Amino acid sequence: MKTILIVEDDKKLNDGIKLALRNEFRCLQASSLRSASDIYKEQSADLIILDVNLPDGNGMDFLTEIRKTDDVPIILLTANKMEMDIVSGLELGANDYITKPFSLMVLRARVGVQLRDRKTSSGVYKIDDFSFDFGKMEFMRGNDILELSKTEQRLLRCLLENRGKNLSRSQLIDYIWQGDTEYVEEHALTVVVNRLRNKLGSQPECIKTVYGVGYKWVRN
Repeated sequence: MKTILIVEDDKKLNDGIKLALRNEFRCLQASSLRSASDIYKEQSADLIILDVNLPDGNGMDFLTEIRKTDDVPIILLTANKMEMDIVSGLELGANDYITKPFSLMVLRARVGVQLRDRKTSSGVYKIDDFSFDFGKMEFMRGNDILELSKTEQRLLRCLLENRGKNLSRSQLIDYIWQGDTEYVEEHALTVVVNRLRNKLGSQPECIKTVYGVGYKWVRN
Protein backbone atom coordinates (compact mmCIF):
# COMPACT_ATOMS: atom_id res chain seq x y z
CA MET A 1 0.00 0.00 0.00
CA LYS A 2 1.44 3.37 -1.06
CA THR A 3 1.86 6.13 1.49
CA ILE A 4 0.51 9.68 1.18
CA LEU A 5 1.55 12.57 3.41
CA ILE A 6 -1.28 15.09 3.90
CA VAL A 7 -0.07 18.54 5.00
CA GLU A 8 -3.11 20.66 5.84
CA ASP A 9 -3.80 22.74 8.97
CA ASP A 10 -7.60 22.58 8.63
CA LYS A 11 -8.29 19.47 10.70
CA LYS A 12 -11.70 18.84 9.16
CA LEU A 13 -10.29 18.98 5.63
CA ASN A 14 -7.21 16.95 6.59
CA ASP A 15 -9.41 14.24 8.08
CA GLY A 16 -11.74 14.40 5.07
CA ILE A 17 -8.85 13.80 2.67
CA LYS A 18 -7.67 10.88 4.76
CA LEU A 19 -11.18 9.44 4.82
CA ALA A 20 -11.40 9.71 1.02
CA LEU A 21 -8.05 7.98 0.48
CA ARG A 22 -7.67 5.53 3.35
CA ASN A 23 -9.16 2.52 1.54
CA GLU A 24 -6.44 2.68 -1.12
CA PHE A 25 -3.54 4.37 0.64
CA ARG A 26 -1.76 4.64 3.97
CA CYS A 27 -2.16 8.25 5.06
CA LEU A 28 0.19 10.30 7.26
CA GLN A 29 -1.17 13.60 8.59
CA ALA A 30 0.60 16.86 9.40
CA SER A 31 -0.87 20.26 10.29
CA SER A 32 2.26 22.42 10.11
CA LEU A 33 5.57 22.72 8.29
CA ARG A 34 7.41 21.48 11.36
CA SER A 35 5.33 18.35 11.78
CA ALA A 36 5.47 17.68 8.03
CA SER A 37 9.25 17.99 8.05
CA ASP A 38 9.56 15.66 11.05
CA ILE A 39 7.34 13.02 9.44
CA TYR A 40 9.09 13.35 6.08
CA LYS A 41 12.50 12.77 7.65
CA GLU A 42 11.35 9.63 9.45
CA GLN A 43 9.06 8.00 6.90
CA SER A 44 9.02 7.79 3.12
CA ALA A 45 5.97 8.96 1.19
CA ASP A 46 4.91 8.09 -2.36
CA LEU A 47 2.98 11.36 -2.77
CA ILE A 48 2.50 14.58 -0.81
CA ILE A 49 -0.66 16.68 -0.68
CA LEU A 50 0.59 20.10 0.42
CA ASP A 51 -1.36 23.16 1.52
CA VAL A 52 0.35 26.40 0.54
CA ASN A 53 -0.72 28.43 3.59
CA LEU A 54 0.28 26.86 6.90
CA PRO A 55 0.35 28.34 10.42
CA ASP A 56 4.14 28.32 10.74
CA GLY A 57 5.13 29.24 7.20
CA ASN A 58 4.62 28.82 3.47
CA GLY A 59 4.21 25.39 1.93
CA MET A 60 6.44 26.56 -0.93
CA ASP A 61 9.40 26.47 1.44
CA PHE A 62 8.70 22.80 2.17
CA LEU A 63 8.33 22.13 -1.55
CA THR A 64 11.67 23.80 -2.26
CA GLU A 65 13.40 21.80 0.47
CA ILE A 66 11.99 18.51 -0.80
CA ARG A 67 13.03 19.17 -4.37
CA LYS A 68 16.68 19.41 -3.30
CA THR A 69 16.75 15.65 -2.73
CA ASP A 70 13.51 14.04 -3.87
CA ASP A 71 11.19 13.99 -6.91
CA VAL A 72 8.21 12.57 -5.00
CA PRO A 73 4.93 13.73 -6.65
CA ILE A 74 3.45 16.79 -4.91
CA ILE A 75 -0.09 18.12 -5.31
CA LEU A 76 -0.59 21.67 -4.01
CA LEU A 77 -3.74 22.84 -2.27
CA THR A 78 -4.26 26.55 -2.99
CA ALA A 79 -6.86 29.17 -2.15
CA ASN A 80 -9.30 29.93 -4.96
CA LYS A 81 -7.98 32.37 -7.59
CA MET A 82 -4.45 32.52 -6.11
CA GLU A 83 -2.89 32.27 -9.55
CA MET A 84 0.58 33.35 -8.40
CA ASP A 85 0.68 30.48 -5.88
CA ILE A 86 -0.12 28.05 -8.68
CA VAL A 87 2.51 29.47 -11.04
CA SER A 88 5.18 29.63 -8.32
CA GLY A 89 4.42 26.11 -7.15
CA LEU A 90 4.67 24.61 -10.62
CA GLU A 91 7.91 26.48 -11.28
CA LEU A 92 9.35 25.12 -8.02
CA GLY A 93 8.54 21.55 -9.03
CA ALA A 94 4.97 20.77 -7.95
CA ASN A 95 3.35 18.12 -10.14
CA ASP A 96 -0.25 19.31 -9.90
CA TYR A 97 -2.55 21.64 -7.97
CA ILE A 98 -6.16 21.84 -6.88
CA THR A 99 -7.96 24.96 -5.68
CA LYS A 100 -10.18 25.16 -2.62
CA PRO A 101 -12.99 24.33 -2.26
CA PHE A 102 -12.67 21.07 -4.16
CA SER A 103 -14.33 17.72 -4.53
CA LEU A 104 -12.61 14.91 -2.65
CA MET A 105 -13.51 12.65 -5.57
CA VAL A 106 -11.58 14.95 -7.91
CA LEU A 107 -8.60 15.00 -5.54
CA ARG A 108 -8.63 11.20 -5.38
CA ALA A 109 -8.58 11.08 -9.17
CA ARG A 110 -5.65 13.53 -9.29
CA VAL A 111 -3.76 11.36 -6.81
CA GLY A 112 -4.42 8.29 -8.94
CA VAL A 113 -3.12 10.02 -12.07
CA GLN A 114 0.12 11.07 -10.38
CA LEU A 115 0.82 7.62 -8.98
CA ARG A 116 -0.13 5.90 -12.24
CA ASP A 117 2.22 8.17 -14.20
CA ARG A 118 4.87 7.53 -11.59
CA LYS A 119 4.51 3.78 -11.98
CA THR A 120 4.79 4.05 -15.75
CA SER A 121 7.95 6.13 -15.64
CA SER A 122 9.57 4.49 -12.63
CA GLY A 123 12.57 2.25 -12.88
CA VAL A 124 14.85 4.47 -14.95
CA TYR A 125 17.33 6.75 -13.17
CA LYS A 126 20.05 8.97 -14.61
CA ILE A 127 22.27 10.48 -11.92
CA ASP A 128 25.60 12.11 -12.83
CA ASP A 129 27.44 9.46 -14.83
CA PHE A 130 25.15 6.65 -13.64
CA SER A 131 22.33 5.14 -15.71
CA PHE A 132 20.08 2.58 -14.02
CA ASP A 133 17.23 0.87 -15.89
CA PHE A 134 15.53 -1.64 -13.63
CA GLY A 135 13.03 -2.68 -16.30
CA LYS A 136 15.79 -3.80 -18.65
CA MET A 137 18.14 -4.65 -15.76
CA GLU A 138 20.86 -2.49 -17.33
CA PHE A 139 23.17 -0.63 -14.96
CA MET A 140 25.94 1.63 -16.19
CA ARG A 141 28.62 3.93 -14.79
CA GLY A 142 29.73 5.97 -17.76
CA ASN A 143 30.49 3.37 -20.44
CA ASP A 144 31.10 0.59 -17.91
CA ILE A 145 28.49 -2.09 -17.34
CA LEU A 146 27.77 -2.81 -13.67
CA GLU A 147 26.94 -6.44 -12.94
CA LEU A 148 24.56 -6.37 -9.97
CA SER A 149 23.09 -9.33 -8.11
CA LYS A 150 19.36 -9.45 -7.32
CA THR A 151 19.94 -8.33 -3.74
CA GLU A 152 22.18 -5.48 -4.91
CA GLN A 153 19.51 -4.40 -7.40
CA ARG A 154 16.84 -4.39 -4.71
CA LEU A 155 19.05 -2.41 -2.34
CA LEU A 156 19.89 0.11 -5.07
CA ARG A 157 16.26 0.56 -6.08
CA CYS A 158 15.10 1.08 -2.51
CA LEU A 159 17.79 3.71 -1.95
CA LEU A 160 17.00 5.49 -5.23
CA GLU A 161 13.25 5.53 -4.63
CA ASN A 162 13.93 7.24 -1.31
CA ARG A 163 16.81 9.53 -2.31
CA GLY A 164 17.98 11.76 0.50
CA LYS A 165 15.94 9.93 3.14
CA ASN A 166 17.30 7.95 6.05
CA LEU A 167 16.30 4.30 5.70
CA SER A 168 16.56 2.06 8.72
CA ARG A 169 18.30 -1.29 8.53
CA SER A 170 14.99 -3.05 9.18
CA GLN A 171 13.30 -1.19 6.30
CA LEU A 172 16.07 -2.16 3.91
CA ILE A 173 16.16 -5.76 5.07
CA ASP A 174 12.39 -6.12 4.64
CA TYR A 175 12.59 -4.62 1.13
CA ILE A 176 15.60 -6.61 -0.06
CA TRP A 177 14.50 -9.97 1.28
CA GLN A 178 10.80 -9.15 0.78
CA GLY A 179 9.71 -9.99 4.30
CA ASP A 180 11.38 -13.41 4.30
CA THR A 181 13.89 -12.37 6.96
CA GLU A 182 13.74 -15.27 9.39
CA TYR A 183 17.04 -16.75 8.19
CA VAL A 184 18.77 -13.49 7.20
CA GLU A 185 21.93 -13.05 9.26
CA GLU A 186 22.35 -9.72 11.01
CA HIS A 187 25.42 -8.67 9.01
CA ALA A 188 23.92 -9.68 5.63
CA LEU A 189 22.78 -6.12 4.87
CA THR A 190 26.24 -4.74 5.64
CA VAL A 191 27.75 -7.23 3.20
CA VAL A 192 25.33 -6.23 0.41
CA VAL A 193 25.88 -2.52 1.04
CA ASN A 194 29.65 -2.92 0.88
CA ARG A 195 29.46 -4.94 -2.34
CA LEU A 196 27.24 -2.35 -3.98
CA ARG A 197 29.48 0.50 -2.82
CA ASN A 198 32.51 -1.21 -4.34
CA LYS A 199 30.76 -1.61 -7.68
CA LEU A 200 29.48 1.97 -7.77
CA GLY A 201 32.80 3.47 -6.71
CA SER A 202 33.30 5.81 -3.79
CA GLN A 203 34.28 9.15 -5.35
CA PRO A 204 32.09 10.93 -4.41
CA GLU A 205 30.20 8.73 -1.96
CA CYS A 206 26.78 7.51 -3.10
CA ILE A 207 25.57 5.49 -0.12
CA LYS A 208 26.04 7.19 3.22
CA THR A 209 25.95 5.37 6.54
CA VAL A 210 23.55 7.02 8.98
CA TYR A 211 24.96 5.89 12.30
CA GLY A 212 22.44 4.34 14.62
CA VAL A 213 19.82 4.26 11.85
CA GLY A 214 20.86 2.73 8.52
CA TYR A 215 21.76 4.20 5.14
CA LYS A 216 20.69 6.76 2.53
CA TRP A 217 21.49 7.67 -1.09
CA VAL A 218 23.10 11.13 -1.19
CA ARG A 219 23.84 11.87 -4.86
CA ASN A 220 21.35 13.62 -7.16
